[in-house]
Amino acid sequence: MVTSKRVYNWYISLVAASCMVLYGYDASVFNAVQGSKHWVAYFNHPNSQTIGAINTAYTVGAVVAGFFLGGPLADFGGRRMGMTVGAALVIIATFMQTFSPRGNVGCFIGGRVLIGIGQGLALTAGPIYIGELAPSEIRGMIMSFWQMFYSVGSFIAYWVNYACSKHTKTLGEWDWKMVVIFQLLMPVLIIAQVYFIPETPRWYIQHGNRIEDARKSLYKVRDTDQEVEDEILAIREAIEFEKEAISSGYSALWKDKSVRKRMYLALIINAGQQITGQGTLNSYSTIIYKKVFKDASQIALINALNATFGIIFTLNATWTVDRFGRKFLLITGAVGMAICMLIVATVETQTPSPSGAKTVPVGISIVFLMFLFAFFYKPSWGATVWIFTSEIFSMNVRAQAVGMCSQTQNVANSIVQQFFPTFLDNCGFYAFYMFAGINGLLAAFVWWFLPETKKVCLEEIDTLFGGTNHVEKGAEIVGAEDPHHARLESIHISEDGKAVTERRDTQKA
Repeated sequence: MVTSKRVYNWYISLVAASCMVLYGYDASVFNAVQGSKHWVAYFNHPNSQTIGAINTAYTVGAVVAGFFLGGPLADFGGRRMGMTVGAALVIIATFMQTFSPRGNVGCFIGGRVLIGIGQGLALTAGPIYIGELAPSEIRGMIMSFWQMFYSVGSFIAYWVNYACSKHTKTLGEWDWKMVVIFQLLMPVLIIAQVYFIPETPRWYIQHGNRIEDARKSLYKVRDTDQEVEDEILAIREAIEFEKEAISSGYSALWKDKSVRKRMYLALIINAGQQITGQGTLNSYSTIIYKKVFKDASQIALINALNATFGIIFTLNATWTVDRFGRKFLLITGAVGMAICMLIVATVETQTPSPSGAKTVPVGISIVFLMFLFAFFYKPSWGATVWIFTSEIFSMNVRAQAVGMCSQTQNVANSIVQQFFPTFLDNCGFYAFYMFAGINGLLAAFVWWFLPETKKVCLEEIDTLFGGTNHVEKGAEIVGAEDPHHARLESIHISEDGKAVTERRDTQKA
């Protein structure tokens, strides 16, 4: 049965997931504008190295924010503060890019750096917020919308670009500026809503032991008193254990053996997400399709359709991730992507190119294979990597660890983006054989090293990685008789006729 509180839980989660629209839009917008002759002329025909630098500029900002700023801001200012500051920086950066002086590519790059910082902050806070408020039994389903909203961002960017590409004579230079400035839409909506949603109970208890604030937050998204009290007890137990037995600060990242193990695994799969080939397709699909098609408007339409199907493909994660598990999706996705990359490289390199372009049947085959690649990628290495990363860390290090691991995507992506244009120019579609091999290795890595995390309580997930059960050990510290269930003492009727629940604290006097 769907209750009003469950619906509200979805609403606040989707507000947080909107941060991913920022990422999806920006990851696609520069790819889109590269097809504009006005953009190319405006910045004096940048070469492939400059194109790579513009892409890398974003990742530099995102990496700095993710590794050094996102975690502390989300921890000390709150998850909502991280999302707000990130969205505000995206707004400033959008104006910088749109109104860069003619020929001043440095200003455009500066905007890319700032937008990277903003997204590094927002992308650290957003998944933590969702993970900490979503019920464990549907946490994977809700988090799958995180990746779907990336596709929503791409959808908006590519369809705006396609519309502008059909009116280039009328719009002039605004055929690319319109695409860039449209990025204002989502950060404005995020800022307008974020302070009308509750902060996470884990943050309240971790900062000043504000149990009543945590209780109010949980009452908005949990259906019964017992659920609220059980979750508050589990949070208190875990936090007390982490403070006393490990560390209340970030030193647990290297002091706790099980946390170190999780860091290694999360760093590898987040880097792996971007070297599957998807990061390259997001940034350079326009350049790639130019080797197959000659009409810029046709390429813009293909990108827009790809983004549209990306939303549909990601929806597959909503019903598969909690049913079949994270591990199954990652392995299946990697194998499927490897096969797609192998076939697309073979088709392109082993067919003739009359008049400098592929024949229509060959072109259609390549586009179909790229769409099939997205079908395998979106629910697996697209959505599931984020889900796994956001749920495996204990509270004392969660914000910093998620920020560092998620931004490993940009570290890997910046390396690939910098050399791929040159690689593509020199080797053509033979480059895709490399991605086929990488995806095969990723499937083997997941099979051997990743545990299954579906439907496991956040406070007890440490046991999957050789760690201690923080809830059970914390129960001894706070004096709880039952580590998993808080006791509700009685319910009586007050003088005004209202039912009042009296709670007994599970901590011993």
